[in-house]
Amino acid sequence: MKHVSILVPRGHTSLSNIEGTHQVLSEVNNFQEYRGEDPVFNIQLVGLEKDTSQRNGTYTVNPDVLITDIAKTDLIIIPALHGDQKICMEHNRELIPWIIEQYRGGAEIAAFCIGSFFLAGTGLMSGKRCATHWRFANEFRQMFPDVDLVDNKIITEEDGIYTSGGAYSYLNLLVYMIEKYTDRDTAIFISKAFMIDIDRHSQSPFIIFQGQKTHEDEAVKNAQEFIEKNFQERITVDQLASAFAMGRRSLERRFKKATSNTVSEYIQRVKIEAAKKSFETSRKNINEVMYDVGYADVKAFRTIFRKVTGLSPMEYRNKYNKEVVAV
Repeated sequence: MKHVSILVPRGHTSLSNIEGTHQVLSEVNNFQEYRGEDPVFNIQLVGLEKDTSQRNGTYTVNPDVLITDIAKTDLIIIPALHGDQKICMEHNRELIPWIIEQYRGGAEIAAFCIGSFFLAGTGLMSGKRCATHWRFANEFRQMFPDVDLVDNKIITEEDGIYTSGGAYSYLNLLVYMIEKYTDRDTAIFISKAFMIDIDRHSQSPFIIFQGQKTHEDEAVKNAQEFIEKNFQERITVDQLASAFAMGRRSLERRFKKATSNTVSEYIQRVKIEAAKKSFETSRKNINEVMYDVGYADVKAFRTIFRKVTGLSPMEYRNKYNKEVVAV
């Protein structure tokens, strides 16, 4: 039987990650019993103290055991910790050496959503691929430049460490791990019982591109604003460099450092975000939207749109436009 330690950190933690994981894995055990087989998981809530206050006292979670009671575990679940991530790490610093020790002793680790920040804070993610909520991708890259963040992915797995994308995509990771620890039939049963979309691996269709302006480079911010106001036009890097009295290389270097995008990538993301909003709210056809956002080549537009969103323009419109779906 695999021992699962669902962490209950101090602070504002995702209770849905904690309770949802417990419920889903318990249902796996129930399914095993129904098939006349032994349970797969020994599930425990593991914390730093009893009566762990959550959300400023709104809730209290009582862990089954404390980390000092666990000599060895097989799987550690790190839920999302909300708020200032540096403060979250400081408030729960006693967990870090315990997580490292357990991992080195053979335990696997799964971090959900922005729980990846805490996981990266252990140093175990250095050089590894990692997912997190798309809204916090730029903040994550700034805090952990040595981690390979893949913000379009829902699931990553490397060297016994798993991460999931934003919010409820932790359920997709749970189904993925359940199939690994049991079999495909069990994973399918769980996906149907909890109505989880099995084999979904991308969070690209859910990403809202808002630009990255938390940096302090005013020249780059001005270039970003110029792109966002003039995205319908053909904008070149040389044009931007000239407009803001910067060398091309200097602009490209500073832009990439500040936004985690090249200038060309940023222009594409702004254009595609405008196209997405048009598909969501208007009845314009694909060609009309394409021309509105400054593309003239249908093939190029479709290719870039799919690269950014994971869907074709038609698939995206049919997914998110209420009027189109109602027809």
